[in-house]
Amino acid sequence: MSQLSNDQIRQNVRSRYKEIALQPVEVGSCCSSAASSSSSLGSPETSKNVSLQLGYTGEDLTAAPEGANLGLGCGNPQAIAELIPGEVVLDLGSGGGFDCFLASRQVGETGRVIGVDMTPEMISRARHNATKGGYLNTEFRLGEIEHLPIADGTVDVIISNCVINLSPAKQVVFDEAYRVMRSGGRLAIADVVTTSDLPAEIKEDLDSMYSGCISGASSVEEIKVMLTKSGFTEVHVEPKEESKSFIKDWVPGSNVEQYIASAVIKAMKP
Repeated sequence: MSQLSNDQIRQNVRSRYKEIALQPVEVGSCCSSAASSSSSLGSPETSKNVSLQLGYTGEDLTAAPEGANLGLGCGNPQAIAELIPGEVVLDLGSGGGFDCFLASRQVGETGRVIGVDMTPEMISRARHNATKGGYLNTEFRLGEIEHLPIADGTVDVIISNCVINLSPAKQVVFDEAYRVMRSGGRLAIADVVTTSDLPAEIKEDLDSMYSGCISGASSVEEIKVMLTKSGFTEVHVEPKEESKSFIKDWVPGSNVEQYIASAVIKAMKP
């Protein structure tokens, strides 16, 4: 990836997720190489099945407005966030707003949820979903996760679902997360990590492998080092071996499941 500029990577990712946002139905999995193709859209039932594999419950899937669940992700940050009423939650890469709407239920009227996404079309879709669902404690802001449109020390919990791997500047992302978080705040992230070295052909494939949540992944140790450098403590990165059962379908025939896995990433700001 060294021959590609950070801007090239961001523009490719933004273009891919713009196309997903503009689709009228659920797309199945953001991490499938076919997800950006309008000829291969999944049905709502397919998207539901994908989400159940990722750890969401049937109640989760019916709670959010129709069109919010785009089948994006590699896990369920809600399951590890342990949100409580009154907290301020920030979702990095909020997409159609699915995780934000689930968080909204947990933090209640006294809490607040902010979604940040760099794709204008995703922000428009999420705002439409929020209005449709009457989510008064939830808002969506356009911005890059490397340059968060959030004030210092104002967030209790940061969640994210298979998005940070897409950033070409992950250390900056974690530095920004630390900046906007209050003392005592916590990260609750689902993302992909490498479990062995990626072959050159995977690393160099921008269209399907990078924007498909694969070649941009870092190792467990790299994630731990970056989080610690940002100032986080109690850093915990746990790959989920069972995630390989759905990762193998992201790019059929490529054997990507041999190199990456979904992981639970947790940390605290002292």
